[in-house]
Amino acid sequence: MSVTPEKLTELSRRTVLGRAAAAGLLVTPAAGLLSACATSGSDEENTKAETGTKSATNPFGVKEDALLEVVIFNGGYGEKYATDVHEPLYKKAFPKAEVKHQATQAVSTVLQPRFASGNPPEFVNNSGEKLIDFGSLVADGQLQDLTELWDAPSVDDPSKKVRDTVVPGTVEAGSFNGKPYVLYYVSTVFGLWYSGKLFKDKGWAPAKDWTEFIALLDKIKAAGITPYGYAGANAAYYQWNVILTHAAKIGGPDVLKNIDNLEDGAWQQDAVKQAAAAWAEVGAKYVDKSFEGLKHTDVQLRQNQYKLGFYPSGDWLEGEQKKDTPAGFEYQLMPVPSLSASDKMPATALRATAGEGYFVSAKSKNPRGGLEYMRQMLSTAGAKGFTEVVKAPTVVTAGSEGYAFPPGVASSQAALKAAGQDVFNIYFDGWYKELDTEARAATNELMFGRIKADAFVERVQKRADSIKKDSSVTKFKR
Repeated sequence: MSVTPEKLTELSRRTVLGRAAAAGLLVTPAAGLLSACATSGSDEENTKAETGTKSATNPFGVKEDALLEVVIFNGGYGEKYATDVHEPLYKKAFPKAEVKHQATQAVSTVLQPRFASGNPPEFVNNSGEKLIDFGSLVADGQLQDLTELWDAPSVDDPSKKVRDTVVPGTVEAGSFNGKPYVLYYVSTVFGLWYSGKLFKDKGWAPAKDWTEFIALLDKIKAAGITPYGYAGANAAYYQWNVILTHAAKIGGPDVLKNIDNLEDGAWQQDAVKQAAAAWAEVGAKYVDKSFEGLKHTDVQLRQNQYKLGFYPSGDWLEGEQKKDTPAGFEYQLMPVPSLSASDKMPATALRATAGEGYFVSAKSKNPRGGLEYMRQMLSTAGAKGFTEVVKAPTVVTAGSEGYAFPPGVASSQAALKAAGQDVFNIYFDGWYKELDTEARAATNELMFGRIKADAFVERVQKRADSIKKDSSVTKFKR
């Protein structure tokens, strides 16, 4: 995701970034969905599905005149990318087909009765405050397996599979226990943000390793500027994300995999302890303690006023702060610095993921059409069109080529390119909300000086252990 529209709310923004979206279990479950749909298990065959003849240009065998219903969440990204780009691409491929479009800000309110009655639309952008819980939909057999989509020939180059045209990790982001059900379409890059103008004016350069970083924080502090900050009132997630990003760079991506999989002692791995200790030092020396009571927009505004050096976030930040950002501010992203030369991942490694979830209804009348709609979205034309409309990059690697992004997004895209294959993601926070809540609370305790690194990892590990032992909690693996 990158430059999100100004009207994007905190909740929908978090949906977009893929904090929970990347995992597939999102913020607000649709109450009663499982009980309402319990008769439509995943082993049932969809006898209503309409099919046509497969061909080189119709790899899924879409019935050419079959109705396709498209439901779009009308939130931060609006609906024009669907009505003006993706739906016309589908109509061009199947001119005899009718595309029925609907936009809503209450996905669960509109669609839960349709799933319960066995008459869901083919294609859904499931997002916003009233989204339908992805976990419930997967468990209930309502989502079409997207393996066929990812293995299909791409629209632009039939010699390439669709999965080969997207950034690494896209397929995994929408997978549940190894099977893909959700397309997360918008690219999001995470890191430490600063003002390019401020750094140029002061003669400061971004840091690559921890020694340089601490020296830079000292320079910022000496200039009378708070060196580092995040909002403790509602955005401690930003900081535990930084700590775990650092841990992955220190010990390798399996550090995060162990945490996601609730492995014994995963939070107490040496890499996590080292990262927590390093950031506790930052909290003790370079963070304004009053930030613990502030919301994200308050702290972000401090940075726009040149009162704050570094702020951890995803690259939606530039768009979210557009109305408060002074001319020439020039948002820039710096990857989390390496701790030492013994780190297992390079300084350029970073966390990036795909956000904003879309799915095809397995029980709809035309799921083949839904798969083809996604294939058109994942074409170069579909991706470029989306970016031109909403000013955000997609997961399609060719979709952003030649597009003039604003400074912040341009820097995050450059960082993503520099990272190459050294890109990783975190999933536990979407799978286990209770663990995310505990990690946030413990992060505030650590960063604002009330506990040390050992107590931090012990506290979160204890909650992870209790979740692992709780048989009522559905477990996910990667």
